[in-house]
Amino acid sequence: MAVTDPIADMLTRVRNANRNRFKSVDVLTSKMNTEIAKVLKRSGYINGFDIKKDGKTGHNVLRIYLKYSPTKERAIRDLQRISKPSRRVYSRSDEIPSVLNGLGVTIISTSKGIMTDKEARAENVGGELICSVW
Repeated sequence: MAVTDPIADMLTRVRNANRNRFKSVDVLTSKMNTEIAKVLKRSGYINGFDIKKDGKTGHNVLRIYLKYSPTKERAIRDLQRISKPSRRVYSRSDEIPSVLNGLGVTIISTSKGIMTDKEARAENVGGELICSVW
């Protein structure tokens, strides 16, 4: 089955696995999904990720290892998709919204790559707002 929005599919799979407290979740491999996983790792929301070969289809999958506290509290409270294929949302560097007064992060696709809102403000670049995580 073809996926029309692979980023939304990735966020939904991570959100569902996180709510059910799975240790890891497999998502489709793409450059964008890999870069988003790198930002989530850098921000401390996941433990890590690997690119594995799926035994059934033979395709590569991105396995994301979710992070929990010792008391089983989730590191990711929620993920929200901002920019969609039907409605793209762009922002200048001085207009990038903060999530929960800086407690969460907004992931942005800029001309310098995928980065968090704090990194984009420091680099003074704007771009497409992909999602927010808290």
